[in-house]
Formats: sequence, structure tokens, C-alpha cells
Amino acid sequence: MSGWKTKEANLQFTKRGSLTKLMAVLACLTLAVMLTACGTKDAFSGSEGKIKITATIGMITDVVKEIGGEHVEVIGLMGSGVDPHLYKASQGDIAKLDQADIVFYNGLHLEGKMVEIFERMEKKKPTVAVASKIDTSQLRAGDEEMGEFDPHIWFDVRLWMTATETIRDALIEFDSAHAADYQKNADAYLKQLEQLHKEVTDKINTIPESSRVLVTAHDAFGYFGDAYGIKVMGLQGLSTASEAGTKDVTDLRDYLIENKIKAVFIETSVPDKAIKAVIQGAKEKGHELKIGGELFSDAMGKDGTPEGTYIGMVRHNVDTIVNALK
Repeated sequence: MSGWKTKEANLQFTKRGSLTKLMAVLACLTLAVMLTACGTKDAFSGSEGKIKITATIGMITDVVKEIGGEHVEVIGLMGSGVDPHLYKASQGDIAKLDQADIVFYNGLHLEGKMVEIFERMEKKKPTVAVASKIDTSQLRAGDEEMGEFDPHIWFDVRLWMTATETIRDALIEFDSAHAADYQKNADAYLKQLEQLHKEVTDKINTIPESSRVLVTAHDAFGYFGDAYGIKVMGLQGLSTASEAGTKDVTDLRDYLIENKIKAVFIETSVPDKAIKAVIQGAKEKGHELKIGGELFSDAMGKDGTPEGTYIGMVRHNVDTIVNALK
């Protein structure tokens, strides 16, 4: 009898053990499914009927929202303070690109570490470089880090108008049913950009010509200088991947002292160490330099602020420059 009970107990124990193992396996499978779902869940809110769009930098994201209006849902990969030159796409970013109906990026190797990703995307869906229709004669030369052309086209409002037209045309081609709305939105926005270009020109012209020198951490403002008549000097090259050397700091310091320049500027997406070295070097030579303010170069301000839009960002930069140099 005791032997039978022992066998029965062993059998029940075995059953319980098997059940426990089965429950553990099911729990693991459930967790795996949940984790997979979390990793690949739709990055978009799923608004019915809207075109899903992923853009890279904030300036492009903002224009796509303006032109697309109620017909689009837009996700931007690079937010406030993010440097596109050094940006590496995460797995979440890849999902946002995969799930998009259209992808917009700057081109001209601004998003240098993502070039191969866009090349793959082009084979599957509309993947639009907003700089693609700008006449190359209007582009500034690049450098060893960036390639053939300078990618910072948004600093010339007229060039950004061409980028806006490229975005408009891509949306019309993809969604011809709402072509009239895209055209209407673009017309209204382009008028705002025309006014912005005039506003920037007028404000920069209030700075005495001898004081029109814009010194920043990296050489992002070249188009701005060409378009609005201000000399631009950057410690680093076009890409923040390059670094300023001791000679760069010394040469810039000496130029600022010789030309009695009063202010230099820091950027929201670039460390200010090199600029502060210039300020300290000038101070040691008896020349006082101040930080004229913080400029938005490769990234806009935070969402919900005026500087979180392209137009607001440009106005902030111009007002900051004028107030410091005037």
C-alpha cells in the first residue's frame, strides 16, 4: 500500500512538475511575443486615411507638416539639440522608416551615417532628398568630411523655398487626390518664406558693415553669410565630426582681436568648449569677447516653442545675431 502511495505521489509530483514547466514555457512565449510586439509596434498613431511620413531633421519635419496638413501624420527622427552629422539610427528609427509611406531627408550627406539606409529605402518606397532639385550652381562647396557640397541649405531661405517645393511635389505625386490642398498649403507657406527672407535681409543690414562677422563652433552658416552679406567663420569644418585644433583657435583669436570683433556665438547642438577657448585666449591678450547668444544650427528648438519651427528658428537666430553685433 505504501508503495502504491509512493508511486501515486511520484506521479502527481511529475504531473505538477510538467504542468509547472509548461506554464513556465507559456509564460516565456507570452513574454517573447510581448517584447517582439513592443519592438515592432506601429510607431504611428494609426490615424485612419493619413499618409505616414518619417523625416530626419526638425526643419524638414516642420515643412512636411505645414504642406501636408490634415492629410499626413509626421514623425521626426532628430529632435531638439540633436546633431545630424553624428546621428546613428536606432532600431526604433529603422521601424519608423520601415512603417512610413514616404521618407524625407536632407541629402548632401548631412545625415552621413544614414546614407546606406536611405539607399535601401529608395528601392521600397518614395525616399525624397529635399535638396535634390536645387541647382548645383547654387550650392556651396563641401569638404573632406561632408563630400562635394555643403548640406546646410536651410540657412538661405530662398534655397529652403526650393526644398519646400520638392516636398510639395512629392506629396502631390504620392497623393494626387489631395493635390489641391497640398498646393494651397504650399502657396501660403512659400509666401511666409518670401516675407521671412526680406525680414532677415533688412535686419542684417542694420548691423554696421565692419561688425558683420559671425563666429560659431562649426561652419554651418555659410549659406546664411552668402545670402545676407555677413562674414561667417567656424572653428570646425562643415561637419562636427571634425575637431578644431590649437592653430584654428589661435588664428581665429588673432583675427577677432585685430578686427575688434565683440561677440562669438555658441550652438545648441554643438559643444562650446572650442569657442570658450577662443574667448579665454582673447582675454589673455587683453581683448574682451562675449558670447553673443545661442544659435540653432543643425537642430531647431523644442516642440511647442517658436524656435521649434523653421520660421521661428530663423527669426531667433537673426535677432540674436543683430542684438549682439549691432
